[in-house]
Amino acid sequence: MSRIGRLPVAVPAGVTVDVKEGNEVTVKGPKGTLTRTFDPAMNIEVRDGEVVVTRPNDLKKNKSLHGLTRALINNMVIGVTDGYTKTLEVNGVGYRANKQGKKLVLSLGYSHPVEMEDPEGLESKVDGNHIIISGISKEAVGQYAAEIRSKRAPEPYKGKGIKYIDEVIRRKVGKTGKK
Repeated sequence: MSRIGRLPVAVPAGVTVDVKEGNEVTVKGPKGTLTRTFDPAMNIEVRDGEVVVTRPNDLKKNKSLHGLTRALINNMVIGVTDGYTKTLEVNGVGYRANKQGKKLVLSLGYSHPVEMEDPEGLESKVDGNHIIISGISKEAVGQYAAEIRSKRAPEPYKGKGIKYIDEVIRRKVGKTGKK
C-alpha cells in the first residue's frame, strides 16, 4: 500500500471539496477555488471531513497514481487555506527587479530590460533584491518562479544571477596566475 496514498486528506473548516463525475475535484476555500481532473482509475471519496483516495488494484500504473492523486489533492487544500510563496534573490552588480503594475521588470545585464507579466491568479512583489511570488496553486507558483530564474540563472564563479532564497550555489575556483 502506498504510504502517502493511504493517508486521508483532512479538510479544514471553511473548505469544501466536491468530487464530480469523471474525477473532477473542486476545492473551495477562503483564498479561492481550484479545480483539477484526476485519472478515472482512482476512487476519490469525501467522508467525515476527510478525502480518501483508493486504488482498484495493484498494477504499477495505479500504484504510481495513488500517491500522486492524494498529494495533489492535499496541495489543493493547503493552497486554498494558506496559499504558497516562493522567494527569489537577485545577486549581481547592476542587477535589479522592479514592479510596474502587473509587470515585473528585470535588469539583468542584457542590452534591454526583461519584462514579465504576472500570470492569472499569481502575485509578485519586489522587496529590495528579493522577488516574492505568491498564489494558491503550488504548481503555478513554482512554474512562474522557475521562469523568472531561467532569465539569468546563477553562475558558479561569482554567484551572479537569480536564485531561490534557499538554494546553495556550488562555487568553482577561478583562474590562477602564471607560475
